[in-house]
Amino acid sequence: MTADLSGVLPIVPTPFREDGSPDEGDLRNVVEFIIASGADGLVFPGVASEFDTLAPAERTHLTRVVARAIDGRKPFVVGASAASEADAVGYARLAQELGASAVMAMNPPSLSKDAAAIEGFYRALAGVGVPVMLQNAPAPVGSALTMRFVATIVERVPGVAYVKEEALPAGQRIGELLSLAPPGLRGVLGGAGGRYITDELARGACGTMPAAELTDLHAALWAAHGAGDRAGVRAMFNRMLPLLNFQAVFRMAMTKAVLAARGVIRHVHVRAAGPRLDAGDRAELAEMLAEVADLFAHERYSLCG
Repeated sequence: MTADLSGVLPIVPTPFREDGSPDEGDLRNVVEFIIASGADGLVFPGVASEFDTLAPAERTHLTRVVARAIDGRKPFVVGASAASEADAVGYARLAQELGASAVMAMNPPSLSKDAAAIEGFYRALAGVGVPVMLQNAPAPVGSALTMRFVATIVERVPGVAYVKEEALPAGQRIGELLSLAPPGLRGVLGGAGGRYITDELARGACGTMPAAELTDLHAALWAAHGAGDRAGVRAMFNRMLPLLNFQAVFRMAMTKAVLAARGVIRHVHVRAAGPRLDAGDRAELAEMLAEVADLFAHERYSLCG
């Protein structure tokens, strides 16, 4: 099995101005930060991009902005999750037009109880001609498909080449899928914010798709893994863990707060539902960032407008 997509592929967040409109300057800054921090690829849009809050025209335009900013320097995975098969196929066609390395999608929630329809969905997506990454997330966002069913889809649908596994326990599930070894599977990646990465890598994951604010730390962890330095992997993970736990609660609000603190973006507005940081949370986050500041590859970025 050859994983053409591997390593650290962060999900690019969508920066919004305080009036809720997308900020393309901040978006380009995030792309530059991710690349400079040593990522092996980029993903947009995903759940951490607040994709379900983007109007179709916004989503298409911003995907083009990200593609232009990457400019072929790193593999680009285009998110195609949508409420309908027709919309998802449309985003896959956009990915093809942009020369994306893969298209990533969860099946529409409306299909979660219909195995034949889910297989048909991925068959339609793969028919566009771009390698497909099946994203398997827990409910209510995803359908938490069994590994045997995922293996069946990979085996039956040529073009479904990767799996991003986020249902828990992710490490066990990744190990099970790899043991099933469906023909055509090129690799399995972890997600869930990187909170289970040590177990996922130990069980054979070919990479991770975390949030973007700690890309340089994830890249250092991946480098230790590549060098066979298991102790180094665990040491880096243990340093990151308080921030990963914090991110599990505050999600996009935390991601944007850290990117702003690191000088990458100016605006921290979040469209998606969820808790926001209060003064106490901001103080706690500042302390945690100070504790890992020695690990940052870049102290501060210049905003490009």
